[in-house]
Amino acid sequence: MVLAEFTVGNALVVTLAIFFAVIWIWILIAIISDLFRDHELSGWIKALWLFALLFLTPLTALIYLIARGDGMRKRSISEQVEAKQQFDAYVRETASASAGGSAVDELHRLNDLKASGAISEEEFAQLKAKIVAG
Repeated sequence: MVLAEFTVGNALVVTLAIFFAVIWIWILIAIISDLFRDHELSGWIKALWLFALLFLTPLTALIYLIARGDGMRKRSISEQVEAKQQFDAYVRETASASAGGSAVDELHRLNDLKASGAISEEEFAQLKAKIVAG
């Protein structure tokens, strides 16, 4: 029976093989995504790198990581900084829109303040002019 011959050692070897296969695929995806992220390389150079990755995979990957590893780091950091800036801008835009409300909401609040007597008619007119103007 085949299952009876599958030992703990065999399970360990299979687990390690799967682990290294996943790492290898991860490295290839990182290299290919870095190739397409780099705007300084021409399309022909990118195609050459991809061709070499397909046919001389381990050697090409090693050469790429040694020769362009620092550039990979810089491109990754700049992409993360850009994504953070876009996220921060989105959060600021969303927070300001929800915190301040629209001009109509502000006019309703001003009207309520005037109706309750908290502000005079003159103050209401000045604040209303500010909201409408800008």
